[in-house]
Amino acid sequence: MGLILDLLVQGAQMALVLLLAPLLTGVVRKLKARLLRRRGASVLQPYRDLARLLRKEAVLAENASWLFRAAPYLIFAATWVAAALVPTFATGLIFSWSADLIAIIALLGSARFFLALAGMDVGTSFGGIGSSREMMIASLAEPAMLLIVFTLALVAGSTQLATITGVFSDPTVGLRVSLGLALVALVMVAIAENGRVPIDNPATHLELTMVHEAMVLEYSGRHLAMIELASALKLLLYVSLIAALFVPWGLAPPSAGALAYAAGLAAWLAKLAVAGFLLALFETAIAKMRVFRVPGFLGAALMLGLLGTLLLFVSRSL
Repeated sequence: MGLILDLLVQGAQMALVLLLAPLLTGVVRKLKARLLRRRGASVLQPYRDLARLLRKEAVLAENASWLFRAAPYLIFAATWVAAALVPTFATGLIFSWSADLIAIIALLGSARFFLALAGMDVGTSFGGIGSSREMMIASLAEPAMLLIVFTLALVAGSTQLATITGVFSDPTVGLRVSLGLALVALVMVAIAENGRVPIDNPATHLELTMVHEAMVLEYSGRHLAMIELASALKLLLYVSLIAALFVPWGLAPPSAGALAYAAGLAAWLAKLAVAGFLLALFETAIAKMRVFRVPGFLGAALMLGLLGTLLLFVSRSL
């Protein structure tokens, strides 16, 4: 009976991240519109867009290979699994043993790899530009992410998310300079990985600036729906990851009751709402930077992660 309950809770988390990912995107869009004194679309508009795309026929280029057809499903599957491994409303779930930060980075890297290949598969100039820019961003974002993981692992003694959240929820950890540097670096990496302002603008299709949109211009129908849903899942993943690592309060402990799960769910929804507002406020207050300044932005994140790791080698109390 306990195994069935654990499977149900794990399945509920997988379903929740899938259902709430478009809602988070819709909330961010709505808040950005209101901050700009526009009415904006409904927060449910991403659901309508996905339903409309799923009803449409997928149009394929004549020279598209099997990879072009399979990539959307591979991208969606890898992103969904990675998002489902991050603790949201509870920790210590049945699959928490596989919720390793390095494994999550590998899953996201695999999704990026297939997306870049799909962008180049048809042979269009836009796809090649987007793929090359995506790899340029990845070449700096992934090392920065690994240094952040090293910083967290040195403090918690593990790369398992369940262990890290348990250690960081203990008040004895206190405020540390290294963790502050890791938090800032992780936020910068999350912005770059999700193609948000100032790295990229998901609401535009300007050929000189777009990164993610350039790789998916040839997709339509259910294939585009899978990619858009994967993008929403990726944003939810990073928000949940930041919340689980640096704001771990409210998570239900292992083998908790229904009341603890409900409280954890409410806390997670509150964290998502706050993160959505802060993201909308940040994107409204800042302009998009030039593509050639992106390496400097991610280089700063890389250096912050490196400084956080070095500080822990110098003094464990930092």
